[in-house]
Amino acid sequence: MKKLTEEIKTMAREQDAVILAHYYVDGEVQDIADYVGDSFFLAKKAKEVQNRTIVFCGVTFMGESACILNPDKTVLIPDADAVCPMALMVEREKIAEMREKYDDLAVVCYINSMAATKELVDVCVTSSNALKIVKNLPQKNIYFIPDKNLGSWIAEQVPEKNFILGDGYCHVHDCITPEDIEEYRSKYPGCKVLVHPECPLAVSKIADYVGSTSGIIDYATESPDREFIVGTEAGVLHELKRKNPDKEFHFIEKSACEDMHRMTLEDVAACLRENSPKAELDEGVRQRAEASLDRMLELAK
Repeated sequence: MKKLTEEIKTMAREQDAVILAHYYVDGEVQDIADYVGDSFFLAKKAKEVQNRTIVFCGVTFMGESACILNPDKTVLIPDADAVCPMALMVEREKIAEMREKYDDLAVVCYINSMAATKELVDVCVTSSNALKIVKNLPQKNIYFIPDKNLGSWIAEQVPEKNFILGDGYCHVHDCITPEDIEEYRSKYPGCKVLVHPECPLAVSKIADYVGSTSGIIDYATESPDREFIVGTEAGVLHELKRKNPDKEFHFIEKSACEDMHRMTLEDVAACLRENSPKAELDEGVRQRAEASLDRMLELAK
């Protein structure tokens, strides 16, 4: 393992490559990354880095986003088959239908979506910045896609706007129920419950804290409490324990994404050796999708 890690670092240095990893991928992949973060942090970092090559350790829409923001760079995705199911839960025809049906409409797209969706919308958001961006939009009607749960959570906090929600969901978070929360509270009395807003609204409403992946990590790190119940993808435990070695985290057992955990160190090494697979987009799609991501970065400042 040490030999493989050194080989990856050497190849990255020789190829002027930066390695970005999402909090959900396996810990050994996080450990070799130059930057680890949630979708918003990594989108910003992909735009900021000066390296010629970006190795994006996550699911395919993340590599696409890096490609959209960096047309002059090579973006490598170590596992081209690691696809976020929610990113595919959008119907292009439905977007056109909503634009015809509603005046004063903003189509707001969660960053967990493919470039083919991003090119059709007004602005992208992440769980970190969705509330701020939606509040700042001038439109009264918000068509929020694809995640119905994140959309519901934001709608609760912006009652002055009319939300029309997509039908998509994260299969990891959507299966967490209020009964799961109560069960874990019975097992671990007194522990605060920290959940991601991709969970159903009924779960978010009874949690002690609702926030993005980075928000959950920050909350647990800054809290004086020593023990937590966590409702989000299990890969986050690696960063939680790195920052909080003396604290205990009880993850709801359903919380694992097979696609995020497909990637191995061997995959990272292979993509650097072969300079493949690459995230590549039609230039017209890329330019149209870029507008929604650029607007996100601007409105989230």
